Amino acid sequence: MSIPDTARVVIIGGGVVGVSTLYHLAKMSWSDCVLLEKNELTAGSTWHAAGNCPNFATSYAVMNMQRYGLELYRGLAEEVDYPINYHVTGAIRLAHSHERMMEFEHVAAMAEHMGLTMDMCTLDQLQQHFPFMEVHDLEGGLWDPLDGDIDPAQVTQALAKGARDLGARILRFTPATGVRREGGEWIVCTEAGEIRCEYVVNAAGYYAARVGEWFEPYGGRSAPTITMSHQYFMTEAIPEVEAWTKQHGRKLPMLRDPDTSYYLRQETGGFNLGPYERACRTAWTTPDDPMPEDFSFQLYPDELERLEFYIEDAMARVPLLGTQGVKRNINGPIPYAPDGLPMIGPMPGVPNAFEAHSFTFGIAQGGGAGKVAAEWIVNGQTEWDMWAVDPRRYTDYTNKQYCIEKAKEVYGHEYAMHFPHHEWPAGRDRKLSPNHTKLLELDGQMGAYNGWERANWFAKAGDDISEEATQTWTRSGPWEQRVREECEAVRDYVGVLDLPGFSRFKLSGDGAADWLREQIAGALPKIGRMTLGYFPDERGRVLTEMSILRHGADEFTLITAALAQWHDFELLNTRLPEGLSLEDQTRDITTLIVTGPQSRQLLAGMTEADFSLGWLSLQQATVLGKQALLVRVSFAGELGWEIHASNDDMPEIYEAILGSGAKPFGMYALNALRLEKGYRSWKGDLSTDYTLFEAGLDRFVKLNKLQNFPGKAALLKEAVDGVKRRFVTMIVEAGNCDAPYMSTIWQGDQMVGEVTSGGWGYRINASIALGVVRADLAEPGTELTIKIYGKPYKAVVQPDGPLWDPENARLRDQGEAEDGDPDLSTSLRTV
Repeated sequence: MSIPDTARVVIIGGGVVGVSTLYHLAKMSWSDCVLLEKNELTAGSTWHAAGNCPNFATSYAVMNMQRYGLELYRGLAEEVDYPINYHVTGAIRLAHSHERMMEFEHVAAMAEHMGLTMDMCTLDQLQQHFPFMEVHDLEGGLWDPLDGDIDPAQVTQALAKGARDLGARILRFTPATGVRREGGEWIVCTEAGEIRCEYVVNAAGYYAARVGEWFEPYGGRSAPTITMSHQYFMTEAIPEVEAWTKQHGRKLPMLRDPDTSYYLRQETGGFNLGPYERACRTAWTTPDDPMPEDFSFQLYPDELERLEFYIEDAMARVPLLGTQGVKRNINGPIPYAPDGLPMIGPMPGVPNAFEAHSFTFGIAQGGGAGKVAAEWIVNGQTEWDMWAVDPRRYTDYTNKQYCIEKAKEVYGHEYAMHFPHHEWPAGRDRKLSPNHTKLLELDGQMGAYNGWERANWFAKAGDDISEEATQTWTRSGPWEQRVREECEAVRDYVGVLDLPGFSRFKLSGDGAADWLREQIAGALPKIGRMTLGYFPDERGRVLTEMSILRHGADEFTLITAALAQWHDFELLNTRLPEGLSLEDQTRDITTLIVTGPQSRQLLAGMTEADFSLGWLSLQQATVLGKQALLVRVSFAGELGWEIHASNDDMPEIYEAILGSGAKPFGMYALNALRLEKGYRSWKGDLSTDYTLFEAGLDRFVKLNKLQNFPGKAALLKEAVDGVKRRFVTMIVEAGNCDAPYMSTIWQGDQMVGEVTSGGWGYRINASIALGVVRADLAEPGTELTIKIYGKPYKAVVQPDGPLWDPENARLRDQGEAEDGDPDLSTSLRTV
């Protein structure tokens, strides 16, 4: 087959994800695209995949992607006229504990939000679905009627046929050998020739890291992915299973035991058992085990002894499993990202390059992944917010050892529950505050935020700080009283929060102010002031939020969430015109939040700064003789300042503030405090699932400004047509759990919205939920219901504004006069 000289897109990798991306590009009328595969299609992880197809996911974005993909698969054979063995058998998930049942309840609610039905099951109902199972030691389970299994090779070939029929090209046995950048375009090299293209997609599966090395000279990074050895085996035929299938005309449902960590499904007349064992092993990560040049259609040697515990447990659950021998064992490579979720989206730092790799459940996610990847390439944005899988979520701390530690942790806890107060221990201490040693001395209980270690709360002698204590969905735990005390200190006196890792960018150059006005929906602050800037996409949806600190006419510091570092730098840098300078200063400067009614008195003894300057002001000052920037703002909702100083100078400042009586507080307290003020969090309350108007950011949108910022036309239309959904703050008559993200909101028997974040407010002593509801229900006093882990709780919509200190008198310090800057009472610089 001849190789074309040019293409619009070249995809490297012929597994289900790469082929699905090609198919979806062609469906979007981009047929001038080429896929390169070194061997035959499916030669990597796809060929030996089990082909399980669940809707279930604890990530809303991933569930949405899987929902789309499985719906696509159910009609794909007919659409492209290619046969596919797809068995929609349904599946049950078993729960050994009340906590697991609570997880199932929440996932079922997320499924309901996107039009899927998942049913909670009693023990009798579980046995009705799967009669060969023992249930005496179970709490219950979950039933998904649309779960099942599909032939991986057939679904990939069907997608390939669909892509070819639409004009796309697939070149098998044509390995890519490298890339280079010329004249703003990519040259993809092969032994058969070169292809010049606009876009390149790394869909190379477990070879993605190796392909990623080609892009490092062009701004790329080492792809954070590790290959794991995954085993499953199939038994000989079991007469009882064959008889059941003959009687019912279908296969048994899939069975998953997440607490023990395996799946069991019918394979022809026998069983297929696939455990995720704790004693797992990585592949190709040591000098004596190098990655081969080509591992197409190959497997590792059997290591069934690793699975003994899981086999014995599964045989006790389904005794029929032990009646027949093993027919075949599969031990093959599967790529893992550090959090077990795939990488789909822009390749960090590299123009017009995308990633679509590291799929641990590639068959289930392949259909939706192709849609998401194609939308990124064609539209520069995706229909749904897909931050959960965006490659930019991992930044400069994900070295090889980190990836190994996290991959083993995630694989060994594949079905683990992700409790809100639990911190996973692997891969820690990658980026440390200059005050880290002091935080540990103060018994800070640490959490990782884009690799930065921050204190979540501060323990006292006798507190249970074990990992086991955090494995609960409830708000109560050893942290609760300590968080209350921290919030009360901020309310009544003064607290100090050590906050390393703010994403911090210096913007300067002639015309910087004019350019920045063209990027945000609102206005810029005056010199010596700060405000919040919202960056919409072309649909008027929230791309990001940044604090804009103005030092001069064309000199700014832009501060954003720790997690948003690469996302937001790229957002700015790709639009930056010549003549302007953008510098990432994230690692150079660190921050303290000093806040509370006595914060002025405490700080006055350490600095000659002018404390008469009003809210939202900023000034250069010396603190204990150290150069610092003082910003008059507090996202805890009390009088306060942020102190920004160098890493070398901050320990002395922190020690002095503590020595003056300030109480250290952590991220849990800050989250509680911000909820009481209605401040939004990035990628929770603020995401591309909502327009600026839907997110309640009207005061930050100036439709009459001269600049034609992104999304202005869409927001103008929305202003005329009316907003269909509205952001609200609710007080919830909750039990011992606060509403988690994507809890569903109801009016009677009608679903009317979703929770975007929730928690307990210790100053108002109430459970708070922020969310988005149908616009006509946003009136204060409206009574709604929120389902929290399956149970309904009354929720009342509150007036638009903070629950605590609604007039912001405490922030302004006894009614300080405003000077025309936007009111920051509705938003939070996400930390």
